[in-house]
Amino acid sequence: MAQACLRCLKLTMCAANFLCFICGIAVLGFGIYMTMSMKLAAISPSLASFNVAHVLIITGIIITCVSFLGFLGALKENRCLLLVFFMLLFFLMLAELTAACLLLLYEKEISKWLEKDLKEGLKKAKGKADNSTILSDWDMVQTKLECCGVSNASDWEGNVPRSCCPDSSCSKPTPNYHKTGCFDKLKQFFEENFLTTGITVIVLCIVEVLGMCFAMTLYCHISRTGLGYKL
Repeated sequence: MAQACLRCLKLTMCAANFLCFICGIAVLGFGIYMTMSMKLAAISPSLASFNVAHVLIITGIIITCVSFLGFLGALKENRCLLLVFFMLLFFLMLAELTAACLLLLYEKEISKWLEKDLKEGLKKAKGKADNSTILSDWDMVQTKLECCGVSNASDWEGNVPRSCCPDSSCSKPTPNYHKTGCFDKLKQFFEENFLTTGITVIVLCIVEVLGMCFAMTLYCHISRTGLGYKL
């Protein structure tokens, strides 16, 4: 009977860790996607030293490694690995919830800081040559988001790049620039994906709680029956 319960717990633990592993791969993939397609770090001076994409990549690697640790602990019936897996998963969930709460509590402050930081980045871009990396990154963002400047085209103070034009109207006497600023576009993007992000965080936390429950249950079962490796 004990062997049958242990086998069932092991299979459940493997399934839970597989879900954690998939979540880690998803976070890792999103971080790589941001690295390749998003240039926020280039247009924002503060984000240049604190790259969100790199944080996501590191987080994805941590999740995949922790889930593999739990899988190995369940497979080998190793109490030490299961306990380490439980503690790492617990601290990881605390960090995620803390970050989510801070974003909700300081949403307005973060919005003001981002707007100010984008203006600093645009100021640096205006002082560079036309072929500078910062300016080309602004061109890419403005073309992709169909925006111009931080608030509007007036932020460029007359030196408006061609990426602000939706078509070839920049060659006309009165160019037709994008009406919306990049800050509003970025804010709109995050607001549209807020629900998806919230659901993802909740699902991730549920999966982590399940992994913790299964790990502790298997740990206690091994301790009671005397099966598996000891600490």
